[in-house]
This record gives sequence, structure tokens and C-alpha cells, in this order.
Amino acid sequence: MPNVSANGIRIEYETFGAPSSPPLLLIAGIGGQMIGWDEKICNAWAGKGLYVIRFDNRDVGLSSKMEAAGVPDLTAVMASLMKGEKIDAPYTLDDMADDAAGLLGALGIDKAHICGISMGGAIAQTVAYRHPSRVRSLTQVYATTGNPQLPKPKPEIMSLLLTPAPTEREAYIDYMLTLYRTIAGPGFPFDAPWHKHLAERSYDRAFYGPGKTRQFAAILAHGNRKPRLASITAPALVIHGTDDPLVLVSGGRDSAEAIPGAELMLIEGMGHDMPHGGAWPRIVEAVAAHARKADGL
Repeated sequence: MPNVSANGIRIEYETFGAPSSPPLLLIAGIGGQMIGWDEKICNAWAGKGLYVIRFDNRDVGLSSKMEAAGVPDLTAVMASLMKGEKIDAPYTLDDMADDAAGLLGALGIDKAHICGISMGGAIAQTVAYRHPSRVRSLTQVYATTGNPQLPKPKPEIMSLLLTPAPTEREAYIDYMLTLYRTIAGPGFPFDAPWHKHLAERSYDRAFYGPGKTRQFAAILAHGNRKPRLASITAPALVIHGTDDPLVLVSGGRDSAEAIPGAELMLIEGMGHDMPHGGAWPRIVEAVAAHARKADGL
């Protein structure tokens, strides 16, 4: 797969479809490699006339690792958060948004439709207000605003997410299957073979544990984005599952309230489901329709 230098780092990326088509930039969630965006979904968007770009965020996959920054002490980070103190993190979502905008620049793309899931949705929001000239439209899927007043997920869900993934291959695969299954919603069948294959591919492609810790610190250090979301001018679509146990549906509602003119699409029974099967054919069509509308087509 190709890579480019952007924002001072190396970014690994892959494209689907015709470069002459309107571009759609996909941003992954915490610890997620770009291969988490199912190839069938990427090809479906390409078949709907979009030039799809997926990439590895910093500190994951084959993009640059911020090893010189060390590994944050999450206990200390959480203590600072509870005290309302400034969080010392190697980088924030501002830097990750600048990576995304830098990738577009390196690819010679002036403006793109931006779609992010979970942490990637927060990064997409940040691109939209930090780099508005780069954004044709914004779509976030099961993301939130960082508003500290919102309800929190159950402690056991957060504990599972923050448990360091095992370094041994089979144990890693078992851990990821448990995580995927736990955060998926009850409204759609869970495709265990697909999720197992994704875990296997992810481990074999680029297993790297410290990056997830630094990305989590980046999320916490970024703080409450809600006041800044009011400055977003791009057409926005907020998609959220009613049964998301990790980023509760209140996070989607809060986002839609904060972004001027945002459309809220709630999907009954969907949780924090990976981009594959289930509700995702419906999401693919919604994102494509949102892009067409934003482009006046």
C-alpha cells in the first residue's frame, strides 16, 4: 500500500474508485487500522461514485509511531481528568485532525467528504472546525462531543476497552473477539468469522500496543468539543445506534444539537458495530446520499 509524508509523519493509505470522483475520507476509531473499514463497504461507496480513501491514523497500523513520546500513565491521566487539571498527553485530536487534512493535501485533494467512526468521528468533527475549507460534508458514526456532562458507559465496558491487548497472537484474537462482541448491538447478527479474520489480519499486519494508550490520552486531553462544534459550516450527518454500550446514544444527540443544521439518524438495535454487515448497508447509502446532497447532485 502507498504512503505519503504529511504533517511531519508518514501516513499509510489505500484508495478505491476513480480519482476523478468526489473524495470520501474514512477515519478509524481508537486502535483501529484502516483495514477495519471493510473492503466490501469501501467498494460499495466507490460503486456509488465516490473516490474512497482509508488510512492508518498515527500510532497504528503502518503509519508513524510516536515512540519517542513514551507511554502515558492512564491512571495519572484519569486522575488529572477527575481533578479538572490539564492533561499531559503526547498529542491530541487536533494533531490527528491535522494529519487527516495533511493527507488530503499530500494527495492533491482540496476538499473531501469526511466520515469517521468513534474516535474517528471526533477527529472528523475536529477537521470540520479546524480545516473548514477541506470539508465538503461531515458524517460521524457513533461519536460524541467530549461533553463531561453526558452519561458514561458502564465501568466494565471501559475496563475491557482499556485493558492492554495481549501480545501473544491467539490471546490477542480472543481479546478482540470479546471486545467486538461486547460492544456490538443486539439488533443485528454478529458475524464472528469476519471479526475473527479482522483480528487475525490486524495482528499480522501491524500489532502495536502502545499506540492505543496514546490515542486514548489524546481523546481525554482534547476535552469538550461541544462549544467548538457550533462553528462547523459543512453539512453534517450524525449516525448513532440506540443500543451503543460504549458511546451512548446521548453522545450522538449532543453532537446533532451542537452542529448547526445537523441531521440525526438513529438506528434501532445498533451498537458500536464495526463497518460490516448489519446496519452498514443502510449507513453506506445514507453517507452516499449525504455526499450527493452536499455536492448539489
